[in-house]
Amino acid sequence: MNFLCLVSSMSFVLAASVSGVSQIGQSECEFEGQITKTVRLKYLLFLPESYNEDPKQKWPLIIFLHGMGERGNDLEKVKVHGIPKIVEQKKDFPFIAISPQCPGTSSWTAETDALNALIDDVASKYAVDENRLYLTGLSMGGFGTWALATAYPERFAAIAPICGGGDPKKACAMKDIPAWVFHGAKDQTVPIVRSEEMVKALKDCGGDVQFTIYPEAGHDSWTETYNNPKLYEWFLKHSLKER
Repeated sequence: MNFLCLVSSMSFVLAASVSGVSQIGQSECEFEGQITKTVRLKYLLFLPESYNEDPKQKWPLIIFLHGMGERGNDLEKVKVHGIPKIVEQKKDFPFIAISPQCPGTSSWTAETDALNALIDDVASKYAVDENRLYLTGLSMGGFGTWALATAYPERFAAIAPICGGGDPKKACAMKDIPAWVFHGAKDQTVPIVRSEEMVKALKDCGGDVQFTIYPEAGHDSWTETYNNPKLYEWFLKHSLKER
């Protein structure tokens, strides 16, 4: 006879015989519990210059994940590349933008829960259109983009990973997210095969993916990408309402 023992929260219930004596030997068991943890991320928040003009307007939100060199506890470092660099000059950038900083001893692939919680917090405080959440990142942030989209595929309307990589075996979890992938053909830091294998895996799953290769670019495939207005036009074409 098989006995089931169920452990729930701090209460332990062990299957017993009719006589009240515990079942000897091996039996099937199940544990169910709850754990909580504190997460903390410093981040840059950008609100467009016309943000306060119409209190009823909802804004698309773009999440930018920096590379390994910008980790730490100094948000000025996050401004050197990508979205936070652009919005310093482009005050009419048509998105709310958040650019978190990864702790110095961590990586974005280890911070997916914290990033998801950050998005929840920002969406609760500001006029965010949750049907238009966009995710992008470079290098370590490209890996983070793949990882976060894999963990929470229902959240994002479109993603743009740059010179990153992910787990091709998990790519099908993202098949409904439009993806635009970028990589330099001469990248010696993150070989282009890391993007190629993700693009192939998504295509094999029937995903909506396009791939831009810069033939002469090394690791810096992000400057040209983020300076291209077509990227932001492409983002804005996508909404969760389309799914």
